[in-house]
Amino acid sequence: MLSKLPPTALLFTLLIGLFITLAIAGVLHGPADISLMHIGMILKQLLLNSVNQAVPDWQSSIILNVRLPRVIIALLAGASLALCGLVMQGMFRNPLASPSVLGVSSGASLGAVIAIYFGASLISAWAIPLFAFIGAGASLCIVYRVASTRGQTNVATLLLCGVAISALNVAATSLLLALSLSNWDVARMIIYWTMGGLDGRTWDHVLIILPIVVSGYILLLFYSKQLDLLLLGEQHALSVGVDVRKTRRNLLIISSAMVGASISVVGGIGFIGLVVPHIMRLLLGPAHRHLLPACLLAGAITLLGADLFVNHFFSQQAIPLGVVTAALGAPFFLFLLIKQRFILS
Repeated sequence: MLSKLPPTALLFTLLIGLFITLAIAGVLHGPADISLMHIGMILKQLLLNSVNQAVPDWQSSIILNVRLPRVIIALLAGASLALCGLVMQGMFRNPLASPSVLGVSSGASLGAVIAIYFGASLISAWAIPLFAFIGAGASLCIVYRVASTRGQTNVATLLLCGVAISALNVAATSLLLALSLSNWDVARMIIYWTMGGLDGRTWDHVLIILPIVVSGYILLLFYSKQLDLLLLGEQHALSVGVDVRKTRRNLLIISSAMVGASISVVGGIGFIGLVVPHIMRLLLGPAHRHLLPACLLAGAITLLGADLFVNHFFSQQAIPLGVVTAALGAPFFLFLLIKQRFILS
């Protein structure tokens, strides 16, 4: 039956099936053994806002307060990073572009590290996201202001300024880490946060990331045609009536907000925004009306799959999630580049 579907429909069917399978696996997997039937009863209890005496309270607490928020955050953050990578690659016509290209990722990380270093994270769970948003927004404002002259934005200057701001943010983060080594608890929090992870995430974190990612994705859908035209070049986009400057500015704001929200919740997760859009573009072609939903699904699958991989094989070692995504993503990306080189030659 599946073999009769068109290639695009077949790919989306597989992505949706894998998305649902991993989401169920994420809720099922954990040190506490909870049956699928009890999980179904707990979720039904949540939807109907009722109480079921057949399910122990500790099982309901684990599913609703630990596993479910973790799965939702993994899906949202992975989707957000992949979508932002797609936008960056399309906007700058560069397959190596990623959410970190404008220094927004490193700015969000620096803001979060500042919150941890000065103890703001101990006052409120919203401190790290708030400082991360400020860091991401400040980095974007500086980069865009430096690259803009008389209302015009030079792409090359924008990218180079992003690299410079990113290096500055990384240096400041390293400085705070070095200063915090005298207090090992703070230094350990900074190290683990910058490496990324989903441990200890709650519904408060879901409320931070959910509205921004959902609204950002809906807004990006309205820019699918503009992204297609930008791939053909600025002059072509201008010739068909696209306001390139306004479109690029809006896309930068949307993607930066999504990146800031994701990093403020999950920490430093690399390579998803670089690898996933590249793979989807190879499979589906350049049309963003297909690439946007595909990257949403594939990014969510990638991050949740990596989290399940870490929890299953390295549950005792506490290996950060960002290390795994980089370790798996970098060799795979190199393989794709080598394969593409041989095809072109």
